[in-house]
Amino acid sequence: MADVHPEHAQLQADRIYLGWQYALLHPDPGPAPKRPSPIENVAEPLDTEWVRRERLNEDLLNRPVKIVRVFMTALAALILGLGLTQMLSWSFAAVGLIATGGIAVFCSYAVHQGDRAVRHRIREHEAIGDRQREERDRELFRAQEEHAARYREWAEKKERHDRQLTWYAVAVPDEIDRIDVAGGTLPGWSALITLLGATRLYSGGHLTVLDLSEGAIAKDLIELARRGGDEPLVWVLPVDLPRLDLGATLAPEAFADVLAHVVSVSEEHRTTRDLSFDNAILERVLEVLGENATINQVTAALRALAQVGDPRDDLRFGLITATQLERIGTLFGRGVSDRVVIERAWALESQLRKLETLGSEAVRLPPARLRVVSMDRQAGVFGNRVLGTYVTTALTHILRQSPASERPWYHTIIVAGADKLRGDVLDRLMDACETSRTGLVLTYRSLTPTVRERLGRGHAAVTFMRLGNAEDARVASEHVGTEHRLELAQLTETISAAGAGLDGGYVSTVGQTEEGEDEREAGRKDLKEDITESTEWGRRATKAMGGETERVLHRSREFLVEPHQLQQLPTTSVIVTDATAQGRRVRLADANPAILTFPKTTLGEFDEIKEAALERVEEEETETREPNPFEDAPPNLGPPPARLDWRKRQ
Repeated sequence: MADVHPEHAQLQADRIYLGWQYALLHPDPGPAPKRPSPIENVAEPLDTEWVRRERLNEDLLNRPVKIVRVFMTALAALILGLGLTQMLSWSFAAVGLIATGGIAVFCSYAVHQGDRAVRHRIREHEAIGDRQREERDRELFRAQEEHAARYREWAEKKERHDRQLTWYAVAVPDEIDRIDVAGGTLPGWSALITLLGATRLYSGGHLTVLDLSEGAIAKDLIELARRGGDEPLVWVLPVDLPRLDLGATLAPEAFADVLAHVVSVSEEHRTTRDLSFDNAILERVLEVLGENATINQVTAALRALAQVGDPRDDLRFGLITATQLERIGTLFGRGVSDRVVIERAWALESQLRKLETLGSEAVRLPPARLRVVSMDRQAGVFGNRVLGTYVTTALTHILRQSPASERPWYHTIIVAGADKLRGDVLDRLMDACETSRTGLVLTYRSLTPTVRERLGRGHAAVTFMRLGNAEDARVASEHVGTEHRLELAQLTETISAAGAGLDGGYVSTVGQTEEGEDEREAGRKDLKEDITESTEWGRRATKAMGGETERVLHRSREFLVEPHQLQQLPTTSVIVTDATAQGRRVRLADANPAILTFPKTTLGEFDEIKEAALERVEEEETETREPNPFEDAPPNLGPPPARLDWRKRQ
C-alpha cells in the first residue's frame, strides 16, 4: 500500500485531507439563448379592409362628380336631340354640347384622378409593407447572426460548466501540529477518520487509532487497509488486554507515572500534589518489585501495603515474595501518615485491578501500519475510561522517548472521544506529539470546559461538525465567525441522509495475524476502487444516488455560520478553519470518502486550481494579442531639435 496508483498521483504526503469542497469555477450559463422565430418576423399581408375603406371613401367623394357627369351627359344628349330635330338652332346646340361635354369630360377626369390617387396610396402602402418586410428580414438575419454568436458563446460556457470539476480537496499542510474536531456524530466521525486515515496510509504513512467512542468508527478504515495489502492490528479491550504489551518496556519511573494518571481518571478535581503523592507510592512499590514488574504484581504489593486481604494468597500464586512483602511493610512510617498511605494504596489497588491481565499473554506480532485500540461497548463505562487513560498515557511516554521524525505526520495518532480524558492527560499527549513530530487528531463529542480551554491551542487546525447542543453551537459559531457565508451542496445532504451503518463492533485480529497472508500480498492499490467496494460509505453512496448524480450535481445553497445552522449540519459536513500566511481560512467540506470516486473530484485544492486557471487565461490572452511592431522598439524621435537662441528672438 506504499505505492500510489497513477490515477492518484496528486495525493501528497505533506497534506492532511479532511474532505471535499463543493465549488464551481465556471458558473451555470443558464438555458440556451432562444432562437429568433421567422414566423414572428414575417410582414403582414396587405390589409383588404383598409383598401376597401379607401375605395369607399373615394367613391363617396366622387359620387357628386359622377352625378354631375351623368347629368351633363344626359343634357348633352338632349341638346343633340333638339339640334337634330331642329327644335334648337345648331349654334345654340353647339354651344350647349361644348359646355355640357366639357363639364362631363372634366368630371370624368376628376373621377379618374381620384382612382389614380387611390391606386397610388395602395401602391405606397404596398411599398411600405415591402420595405418593412425587407427591414424585418435584415433584422431577422442580424438577430440570427447574433443568436449564433451568443449560442456559440453559451455552448462554450456550457461545455466548460459541464466538464469542470465540482469537488476539490480540503487539506491542511503538515506544518500544523494537531487537528481538533469539535462535535459530530459517530457516522460523521467514521467518514472523517476513514478519509483521513486512508489518505495517510495510501501515501505511505503509519496510523494509530484509539477509539474511545465505543462506536466502531474505524471499521471502514480497517477494511480499506486490509484490501490495500496490509493486515491491521486490532485490540478490543478489555478482552484483548492480555495480548496488549503497550508500556511493557517503560522504565519504572515512567510506569509509575502512567499508573498514577490511570488512578486519577475517577478524580477530576485532583491536584498535581495528589498525583505526585500517588506517583511516589508507586515508584517505591516498583523499586521493591524490581524491573519488568507486571500490573498484577503491583496490585498485590498495593494490597499488602493497604492491608487488604490475606497476603499469603499472593505469596502462594507467586505474585510477591516474602522478602518483597517484608520490604513493603517498612516503606513508610507509622502513625497518621501511615493511615494516609493505606487509604491511597487501597484506592490505587481498586483502580489498577482493571489492568491486572495487561500483557499476560503477549505474543510477538508482525509489523502493521494501522493499529486500532478500541473499547468494547459491552464493558463498563468507568472501566473503559481507565483503559483509555492507560493506553493514552503509555503511548505518550513512548512518544517522549522516541526521536523526532524526519517527516511530520508520518505517524498519525487519532483519538476518537478525547473529551473522555482528563485535561492533563491531553496536554501531555499534545506536547509529546509536537516534540516527536507525530500527527495528532482529537475528536470531541461535546465542548466541555476542558475541551474549550484546549481547542485550537498552539499551531492547530480546528474543525466543527454537527453540534446538537445549543451552547456548543454558540461557542463554535463565535470561534468561526458568523460573517462567513458557506456553500452547501445538495449532494452532501442527499448522501448524508443515507448515512453509514455502524452495526456491530470491531473484530480482534491480534490472535489471528497469520491468516490471510496470501490475500494481503494480492491486495489492490487503487484508492477509488477500494473505497467503492470495501467501505460502507462507498456502497451506500452509490445506492443513495440511484443514478441521480447529474441531477443534483450542481445544486447547492448558502448559509451563514449561525448556531441553528451548526445544529442542522449534514452528518458528513465539516467546517475547517486554519491559519495561513494570507490570514485565517474558513472552508466547508464534505468528509464522505465516497466523493473521491466521483468523476468530477480532484485531489487539488480549489484556490490552487483557480489561480492556475487564471494564469492560463492570462497566458492565452497574451498569446492571442496581435504583436505591435512598435511596442518593443525604441520610439523614433527624429533628429534632435535645434538649439534656440533667445537673443535672436529679441
